[in-house]
Amino acid sequence: MKAPILALLLACSPLLAMADIASEQQSIQQLMRHSFERPDAPLDVGPVTVEGDHAVAGWLQDKRGGRALLRKGPHGWRVVLCAGDSLLNPSTLRSAGLSDADATQLSQAVRSAEATQSEERVKQFALFQGVVKVDKDPGHGNH
Repeated sequence: MKAPILALLLACSPLLAMADIASEQQSIQQLMRHSFERPDAPLDVGPVTVEGDHAVAGWLQDKRGGRALLRKGPHGWRVVLCAGDSLLNPSTLRSAGLSDADATQLSQAVRSAEATQSEERVKQFALFQGVVKVDKDPGHGNH
């Protein structure tokens, strides 16, 4: 009797992991909308790539766009910095505190996620110039 239950749990574990990632992605989308959306300028967030305690989210607002690096801490997700194409580079991610392995993994995952997006959308992510550190609590609208 124990073997079928164990087999069922093992079969469900990838589904639970996918559900957890979807929940994290949704939390990040809500955080970013709450922090940066304005009544006259809705924020379109996605794709959101989550790898452990870090994530990169592409965003569009009006005719602008960019990417945000987020870190999960004891109080949930927070935006660490905003940038354009430099967030595709492991070196930028390392300079933000990720290990070499984590930076490489997140960079590859972001590139894979963005490969499913339209070329026009991905071009808009590149419009953000430079790297802007976000030091304030994102829940208080510092955009």
